[in-house]
Amino acid sequence: MIIGIPKETRPFEFRVGLNPAGVEHLAAQGRQVYVEKDAGSEAGFKDHEYESAGARIVYAGEEIFARADLVLKVARPLQRELEWLKPGAALTGLLHLSAARRDKVEILLEKKITAIAYEQIQLPDGSLPLLRPFSQIGGSMTAQVAARLLQNNWGGKGILLGGVPGVPPAEVLILGSGIVGTYAAQAFIGLGAHVTVIGDDLVSLQKISDRFPGIVTMMSTKRNLERATMYADVVVGAALVIGERAPVLVTREMLRAMKPRSVAIDVSIDQGGCFETSRPTTHDAPTFVDEGIVHYCVPNMPGVVARTATHAFVNAAMPYLLRLANEGVEAAIANDSALEKGVNTHQGRLVHLTLLKER
Repeated sequence: MIIGIPKETRPFEFRVGLNPAGVEHLAAQGRQVYVEKDAGSEAGFKDHEYESAGARIVYAGEEIFARADLVLKVARPLQRELEWLKPGAALTGLLHLSAARRDKVEILLEKKITAIAYEQIQLPDGSLPLLRPFSQIGGSMTAQVAARLLQNNWGGKGILLGGVPGVPPAEVLILGSGIVGTYAAQAFIGLGAHVTVIGDDLVSLQKISDRFPGIVTMMSTKRNLERATMYADVVVGAALVIGERAPVLVTREMLRAMKPRSVAIDVSIDQGGCFETSRPTTHDAPTFVDEGIVHYCVPNMPGVVARTATHAFVNAAMPYLLRLANEGVEAAIANDSALEKGVNTHQGRLVHLTLLKER
């Protein structure tokens, strides 16, 4: 099996599909790995490190896609990358196909590509082992983003997250009690903010309440959302439905009722977003104002902490990548139920039921 690691081409995506340590693991198993020139440079991984680990450097992205039986990406492929894919190849990455354009999915079907979405690989206990490190990073980043956006020079209302003696801290509302919500809560509490978490799973709310004494937890109802958003200085959208579009939890009407120049951070934007007003932004133009609220809707938040994100991801992904490489795609899918749950397209068919229903 030939494994290809292309350089990511989406704006401000600095992560890479595999680090040199991961390449070394695959090469030790006798696998041929091709890495596009400078694929890991923004994450601090040099070409000579990949070569020392056993990879061959390729100078054109098109060659990577044309050669590889298994392409290891991070972000969802661009149109030209889909066109370069070798028919019958396997593609892995944070694909988010439920939010992709239909014509891109059609290319995967026409070429009989086995598309495996990292964000949908799921263990029997319901956990998402490959999405987890990115969720941890994204959740942790929300506090530093919010602290900046609350500043006057970023359009915010001029609030210090943690307050000072005699002046109360910012009110932070987190929508979602999963990994993103938990790590966001940890980061905001660490900076001294007053935090409320709204979720639809009482068990996870109990875990958050036990872990962070003094935090406010609420069940997700329309009335609770309306009340909580009204007093929030920061609202973090961290809702996830595996393989589906994120639910719209905050309506335009709720945003109108919020305090002007409050901040909305939509971590769910890669799955469509959970604010009615959300639309994707980029790291160079991360915000826009709608209904008087500063919106931050960058889909690839961890992309700018590329070294940390790549190392964390490879730690989680290596057992699955080794299985794909050593057993072959067909056998690996058949023998690993967690991996099988990540398959979206296979042999010209839509496998994921949500995609099937949407089309």
